[in-house]
Amino acid sequence: MNALQFQKSPYLLQHAANPVDWLPWGDEAFRKARELNRPVFLSIGYSTCHWCHVMAHESFEDAEVARLMNETFISIKVDREERPDIDTHYMTACQLMTGSGGWPLSIFMTPDGAPFFAGTYFPRESAYGHVGMLDLVPRIRELWETRRDELLTSAATVAAALSEDAQASAGEATFGPGSVVAATQALSSDFDDANGGFGSAPKFPMASVYLLLLRAWRRGSVRALEMTESALRAMRNGGVYDQVGFGFHRYSTDPAWRVPHFEKMLYDQALLCLGYVDAWRATGSDFHQRAALEISAYVLRDMTSTEGGFFSAEDADSQGEEGKFYLWSRAEIQEALSREQREQFDALYKREGEGDHILHRDPSQEAPPGTLEETLLARRQSRPRPGRDDKILVDWNGLMIAALARAGSAFGQPALAAAASRSADFLLRRLVAPDGRLLHRYRDGEAAIGAFAEDHLFLAWGLIELYEATFQPRWLQEAIRLTDQALALFWDQDGGGFFQTAHDSPAAPGVRRKTLIDGAIPSGNSVAVLVLTKVAEITGQEKYRRMAAQIVKLYPSGAESHALSFSFFLSALDFFIGPTIQLVIVGDPDRPDTQALLGAVQARYLPDTTVLFKPTNEPDPAITRIAPFTSAYGPLNGKAAAYVCRDRTCQLPTGDIEIMLQNLGLS
Repeated sequence: MNALQFQKSPYLLQHAANPVDWLPWGDEAFRKARELNRPVFLSIGYSTCHWCHVMAHESFEDAEVARLMNETFISIKVDREERPDIDTHYMTACQLMTGSGGWPLSIFMTPDGAPFFAGTYFPRESAYGHVGMLDLVPRIRELWETRRDELLTSAATVAAALSEDAQASAGEATFGPGSVVAATQALSSDFDDANGGFGSAPKFPMASVYLLLLRAWRRGSVRALEMTESALRAMRNGGVYDQVGFGFHRYSTDPAWRVPHFEKMLYDQALLCLGYVDAWRATGSDFHQRAALEISAYVLRDMTSTEGGFFSAEDADSQGEEGKFYLWSRAEIQEALSREQREQFDALYKREGEGDHILHRDPSQEAPPGTLEETLLARRQSRPRPGRDDKILVDWNGLMIAALARAGSAFGQPALAAAASRSADFLLRRLVAPDGRLLHRYRDGEAAIGAFAEDHLFLAWGLIELYEATFQPRWLQEAIRLTDQALALFWDQDGGGFFQTAHDSPAAPGVRRKTLIDGAIPSGNSVAVLVLTKVAEITGQEKYRRMAAQIVKLYPSGAESHALSFSFFLSALDFFIGPTIQLVIVGDPDRPDTQALLGAVQARYLPDTTVLFKPTNEPDPAITRIAPFTSAYGPLNGKAAAYVCRDRTCQLPTGDIEIMLQNLGLS
């Protein structure tokens, strides 16, 4: 066993028995490299990464490759999910050097951490134009011993490029109410009208895009809703969706969503759940409601710890084979189902592939899942499960809290909001250090790693959503506290925006970065625009809006033309631009008139509205200290009342649901 045996990361522990002398990231590894005058090999991946497994089996478990590596390098393993700052830095280096990136990420660098060569997956032996580790390692050793000056010069050039790339500065972009519609026009040209979604194979859900498109529909784009409906339906009916146990796989290997890469990520479940909830609020379609509830059911069944936190991911592989857990042979289906169920199955489902099948639904069949799927799920539970990455990450949990809270609010399902509350309680209890600082990761009883900007901002967003589902003021208090803590620790006083790492935390070799691009997960600064604008609406303090405006200036001109890379930013920008709406409902929470007003709002798609509730059965409501402007609001003739203000212009209070909805812009 190497030094990784003492780590908590499931990914690092997967490599603890390798013959490679792996070290975790830290001062010891770089000190050893300097003392032995060796280059460093840095390998970055994550526990459910299929090609990370392949490279491990081919190379890192091989005695000859390990011998060469141990003689040549100081080798470091990093879990990208534990240390997104290190991953971001070196992924940028790989992209600058090669034009592409991915995982496993392989970086060859000096003892000071400056890269001079980079790539992703390297097989054991060279073949088909790909250099193998058996040839690559000796070649790098030779260069290090005979042409080191050239490598050091290359490393210095890359280091300078990385430093320049990290300097995000204010641009000259101007954004306005038409930005979201302009983004829709750009997205429309990339949309796959035949199959739904964007691009060809491999095809990713790109969940944040649908939050943006629904906002564009709200601003009048019929095409935006058409694209959203097409994609959400195609994905839910496709093989990229687990038709038996629910939840989404990471991506499809084909354009028609039929053959997935089978790993499941928590962040995909959260963001897609948010998309389906909003699609239901916009259209009232039972299809979208079922999808959101199914995703929630999967997460609560298979991805939730006994303490309430949400696990990170499930692997694609089981029994050494990708997707084996999810495939069905015709004989097994025949055996598991009754004759009547088999007839129903044949009507509802299509099967992809020869031999064992991937299930996907006939889109013409709208029947919701029922006993048929329950029977197959019970049968599948006896199979060996894929590996599960059971670490709990604050940022990803923040996304899931937001999703469950929004689903619970929209569908009148308090159990979903309760699950979100339990996770929030767990994070705020177990992932806060004695000095009050947030931590990033929890696993096996240990909370560790100083939190990143995304942890603060994603959790703050989740807590704001949780307040709007439960109207418990403590969630707003914690959200504002986390926002203020993020400003104290990560805010760039000179250029605006949030660095990924805190001002007093060691950054990946000398560089603090601001993330702007939205990938499978939104960037911290994109979410910050939403959170800061929300906090400004809640508290009435314009300083938060001014900071959101500084972040907006960091984004490039033409972001609308590259909406797939800036989808969450554009969605948050739409809220920032406004007009924003404040809705304060005042009443006794136990009375039907109050419940009717709240329920009418929670079921509607109102992305520009911030909802606050002031209870009349409390002598000193906490909400008046958080949002002082609510102090003047009271019931109307002894009954519940709704106060609607649009961009600081207020309508007369009303207890009539229809008038309230008209004041909110709904007919």
